[in-house]
Amino acid sequence: MKAKSVVYLESVSKIYPSAKGEVYAVRDVTIDVQPGEFYSLLGSSGSGKTTTLRMIGGFEIPEYGQVYIGGEAVTTLPPYRRNVHTVFQNYALFPHMIVAENIAYPLTIAKVPRAEIAPQVEASLKMFQIQDLGDRKPSQLSGGQQQRVALARALISRPKVLLLDEPLSALDAKIREEVRQELRELQRQLNLTFIYVTHDQEEALALSDRIAVMHKGKVEQIGTPKEVYNRPASLFVAQFIGKANFLQGTVQQIGKERAIVEVNNQQIKAVLSTNGIAHQKIQPNQTVTLMIRPERIRINRHTPADNQVNGSIESVTYIGQSLQLQVKTNLGMLMVTELYDGGDRSDRNLTLFWSAEDCVVIEANEEVV
Repeated sequence: MKAKSVVYLESVSKIYPSAKGEVYAVRDVTIDVQPGEFYSLLGSSGSGKTTTLRMIGGFEIPEYGQVYIGGEAVTTLPPYRRNVHTVFQNYALFPHMIVAENIAYPLTIAKVPRAEIAPQVEASLKMFQIQDLGDRKPSQLSGGQQQRVALARALISRPKVLLLDEPLSALDAKIREEVRQELRELQRQLNLTFIYVTHDQEEALALSDRIAVMHKGKVEQIGTPKEVYNRPASLFVAQFIGKANFLQGTVQQIGKERAIVEVNNQQIKAVLSTNGIAHQKIQPNQTVTLMIRPERIRINRHTPADNQVNGSIESVTYIGQSLQLQVKTNLGMLMVTELYDGGDRSDRNLTLFWSAEDCVVIEANEEVV
């Protein structure tokens, strides 16, 4: 695994001293990043994602564990001796240098001949569509332009891995979406390995090949965007990524991949969570939590479904392309999202349907917050 991975963290832990003693910023984290992969570290503030990135980049040294890049142990090597480059949240452009000089800097310190630097800088300016900005200072650029310059500088020396620490957080929503798309296209075009830190779940889902969801210094789940959204391995992941309905019930039957759970005297068919974790923990008569995404619930359908419940609409919220309904049922209040067709929901009483595949047993004995 180490030899095949472009980045491999083996049980790394980072500890900081505090007034109350030692605090684990990262605890026993193991991840592998494959060549050409867009890999995201997703979590809220304090989850350990940036500290993990800094250990890969060499800005932090783990107390325990090993860091490998390209199969080579680099745990104690300084940043300049690792074939990686970091794009920081504030871009870290040199304010006294013009754009062209900023981009050329990695080649300059690598002592690349001046005659070779100029054409590479010109090609980089064209690639990032900033060829008219080469003679400007960073202070004369917009946030989106500074982002492009930072990426151009990071990539001009073709590092083995590009590390990005919340690189789009300073941009407004429209520009962030545009640059996000450009970033993904660039990564695919150049077939580079990106490790991307973000707290934005939508950003992680849109960009990533795989996501490591972090919480309190630990990795809660690693998977593709579809896996972490549709089959969350823990209640935290289910709550952190997207909106969901949560129901608590008692296991009536448990199989290899499915379960029947009783919720308020109604039997609900559901699937087990990722990698058989739920199957190992759950026993009959045990209390569990079920998750149903609101967009997976259908209204007044004519074809049979695994689960159905009658309900009445308590509220309707218009959110652009869709309607968000709060529906009162004997299972509890359920949130339902449906595409907006231009009309109003006049049918206050309705029937909700969903399949067992869209109802996931998350964890036993864990309270919904």
